[in-house]
Amino acid sequence: MSEVILNAEPRATGKKAAKAVRNSGMINGVYYSTGSAAIPIAVHPLAMRPIVYTADAKIVRLNINNQSYDCVLKDISFDPVTDKIVHFDLFGVDANAPIEVEVTVLLQGLSIGVRDGGVLEHILHKIKVSCLPKDLPEHIEVDVSNLTIGHSIHLDEISIPNVKIIGKSDMVVATIAAPRSEEVVEPEGEEAPALVGQKGKKLE
Repeated sequence: MSEVILNAEPRATGKKAAKAVRNSGMINGVYYSTGSAAIPIAVHPLAMRPIVYTADAKIVRLNINNQSYDCVLKDISFDPVTDKIVHFDLFGVDANAPIEVEVTVLLQGLSIGVRDGGVLEHILHKIKVSCLPKDLPEHIEVDVSNLTIGHSIHLDEISIPNVKIIGKSDMVVATIAAPRSEEVVEPEGEEAPALVGQKGKKLE
């Protein structure tokens, strides 16, 4: 499990308050958990980078007014023009209760099929898992070294201690496709040369 610390400030609710946060250069967010009231918060954009701009799944240690909460990033919104973060949701987790999180899949190794001329196709880039927060993997590494042309790795072939994989067992994670045959294309606008027989006569 990888953890990142996020320091936040409580903020007021409402459109005017949210606009004031944006004008100050901060980002509006909210923390909520099962059975508890939501806490509107504001954070500095730089503080969000380790949480948003990463392929690794992380537990967020949220600090608000000397109170700490373990949570995960549940939702995030970006400005369609500037691509800046405009809002985010953090969901509180219980150390003793399983959580469901999507984890990035990383393919490892040079496969036999690729060495034989095949093409590696990465089909499933994220896998949903269920586990206790302490057992959350940052990412899932899948070894494709022994994968040959025409063969695939399916979801039911992935096993992680203390982690339940969620999804259809026959879902393809990665496969090796056969190399595409090269086709000979006739140049457009050109006619085939006429055949010439004995004594230079053209064959019709």
